[in-house]
Amino acid sequence: MKKVAFYTLGCKLNYSETSTIGRMFEERGYKKVEFNQQPDIFIINTCSVTENADKKCKKIVKEANKINPDGYVAIIGCYAQLKPKEISEIEGVDAVLGAAEKFRLLDIIGDFVKEPKQPEEKVYNSKIEEAIDYHTSYSLNDRTRTFLKVQDGCDYPCAYCTIPLARGKSRSDTIHNVVKAAYEIAESGVKEIVLTGVNIGDFGLQGDERKETFLELVKALDKVEGIERFRISSIEPNLLTDEIIAFVAQSKRFVPHFHIPLQSGSNKVLGLMRRRYKRELYADRVAKIKELMPDCCIGVDVIVGHPGETDEEFLTTYQFLNDLDISYLHVFTYSERPNTTALSIKPVVPVNKRAERSKMLHILSDKKRRFFYEQQLGKNFSVLFEEDVENGLMQGFTENYVRVVAKYDPLLINETKKVNLVNINDEMLVEVEEVYEELVHA
Repeated sequence: MKKVAFYTLGCKLNYSETSTIGRMFEERGYKKVEFNQQPDIFIINTCSVTENADKKCKKIVKEANKINPDGYVAIIGCYAQLKPKEISEIEGVDAVLGAAEKFRLLDIIGDFVKEPKQPEEKVYNSKIEEAIDYHTSYSLNDRTRTFLKVQDGCDYPCAYCTIPLARGKSRSDTIHNVVKAAYEIAESGVKEIVLTGVNIGDFGLQGDERKETFLELVKALDKVEGIERFRISSIEPNLLTDEIIAFVAQSKRFVPHFHIPLQSGSNKVLGLMRRRYKRELYADRVAKIKELMPDCCIGVDVIVGHPGETDEEFLTTYQFLNDLDISYLHVFTYSERPNTTALSIKPVVPVNKRAERSKMLHILSDKKRRFFYEQQLGKNFSVLFEEDVENGLMQGFTENYVRVVAKYDPLLINETKKVNLVNINDEMLVEVEEVYEELVHA
């Protein structure tokens, strides 16, 4: 029995796909092992959002060669679609599979026998226009939470982004298939599902026709028995409608937590980025959420140092974020990516200035998170406790995404408990009362 190991770089979507490919290997008789357990085959699922992700890929290949010099190394994912020849020339790489090929790697490669090959023979990479199939995927690495892919690809040509070049056109699963997958996940004991994709608000496209909507999907999933929580990973502000917000506000299973990409608080920079909304719409979405769900957690993606972002434009973004009733930031430092239109925009922001702006927003994020946590103290929430235990303590998340810490109790693992939030510790974790109420089940 050959052993196979996986390493995933990048987003939740990648994790869902890696897990699914891993189950495909197991169905063919392979044994799935950890990366450091002398596997015969290494599958590395790559990201290419930033230059740093590319460097990480090379580092992981080098480590795989150290662990087992005779191991077969296959590279899949976004970087593999964008730079197949470059990856094929990395020492120790045996195969590179693009977006249209990664789910067929067992059939394409066969026995995964390591043989001397010319670089061009290692590459199985179609044009991105051929990546039109949809593959249902979900992760099962964590008993308490799984990432369920509902959509892939993107039709939004943002100036800084390579994802349309790496994943192709927007396409979706069907509601029937997603609901079926949710029931399969429920049978495995998972309590929380995170819906993921490249642009999940664009759900419903099959081919060039929109046959279903994201709101219809949410309503269908809300009826799935056995799953206590559904969480929406990220949704574009222009696709987050009043109807979606209102449904989540009264939902049985969808939790009060939204992650909404902003990228810039300057309308000028949003225009340069080719985003499909202005800051006024974003502020309206936040206000609507807070009107219906005052304790809702709102996360924000923001990019610093995009070409054309002057000091004045950055300060506009900073002030806009400071004034918004949001809970935390995911801060991305702009990184030049080949074949993107942002490369032609001037002026270019110096790297050291990008780093300064990133630091400022990280500090702001910490302040926002602490303030949000402080607002929740003294209130009762349900916490889904996780399996990871460190120094006699275990952690979990409330429905509105407050990370809590409690004394380890094996009976709490993968269980939902009603708790009272009492204190924020030095590690920005919220301590809870040690007297728990009865378990809560959906």
